Amino acid sequence: MIEDDLRAAFARHEPLTPSTGPLRVAIDRLAAVRRRRRQRFQAAGVVLAVLAALGVGVPQLRPDRPVEGSLLFGKPAGAQSGALNVLLVGVDGFGEEPSYRLADSVLLVHIPADRSRPYLISLPRDLEVSVPGRGTDKLNSAFFTGATEARPDLDAGYDLTRRVVADLTGVRVDAGAVLTFAGLRRITEAVDGVEVCLPKEVRSWHTRRTFPAGCQRLDGAASVDLLRQRRYLPDGAFDRDRNAQRYVAGLVRRAVAQDVLTNPVRLAALLSAAGTGLTVDDDGLPMTRLVAVLPELKSVEPVGLSLPVGPPVDSSSRLSLEPKQGPAFLAALREDRLAQWVAQHPEQVNPVR
Repeated sequence: MIEDDLRAAFARHEPLTPSTGPLRVAIDRLAAVRRRRRQRFQAAGVVLAVLAALGVGVPQLRPDRPVEGSLLFGKPAGAQSGALNVLLVGVDGFGEEPSYRLADSVLLVHIPADRSRPYLISLPRDLEVSVPGRGTDKLNSAFFTGATEARPDLDAGYDLTRRVVADLTGVRVDAGAVLTFAGLRRITEAVDGVEVCLPKEVRSWHTRRTFPAGCQRLDGAASVDLLRQRRYLPDGAFDRDRNAQRYVAGLVRRAVAQDVLTNPVRLAALLSAAGTGLTVDDDGLPMTRLVAVLPELKSVEPVGLSLPVGPPVDSSSRLSLEPKQGPAFLAALREDRLAQWVAQHPEQVNPVR
């Protein structure tokens, strides 16, 4: 009897129950949007990394910081004026979901307003900086502080690193990306290897492989192996940063030689290469507009530079800005005068070939 009463009650109230159809449609629509956004996010990330390596300027990416002439106003990328700065953060780790900790490489790509050529500026990972929520610490700890979770968040790690770099340099960071070594390996394979020119022999602490002095074509695994090395190098992490610049320069030449950005097939292959090994805050900007910046550059051959620093300040190996050259270099960066600074300090240029 109770069962019959319950059935009758449900039958009376069923017409009053709101239809689940619209809710189901809304959920499905939201899921589809998120899937498309993730796909755009990953694909745009690969392009951004390559464009940054090529010295291609990328306009403002964050909707909460719009600037006149940016893609957010619907203007072509070629209309962007002024200097541009792209932040690349490299993190160690293997596999699709490695446990990210510290940023091994922090590279700022500066594109001057005259679009003469890109400047690759290595920021030492051991540089002493102010990290929000952590106090005074090394630059590489900014990524750890932002990303450290049960499942590390590349976005959060990049975002905090970007804030620290912007505060340190005094320049606006227009775009950026985080590239894991797994993603770097796949990008290298997608272009059939990258030529890296070394001034001296490098021995691998991890694989015991020897990289001879001179130019050599490296596959993905070899590129990752080289870029992890610092123990056997005379200048340790500084030499590792220089080798990262040499790798980027080699990637530049390889991409230009293969017409990667103008060949739809090759571009499509590169778009899917890095997978989850790269992430970027791109907000779904059209890649065609980013590619359109390339013709503005008078030369894609980059100039390698390092932020001038002094000796370690204590036993923790923390570094501080070199008292004279450090502030002068940052002033030249902020005022878009790196060409003049390089002309006055040719000894500070890191050969990339």
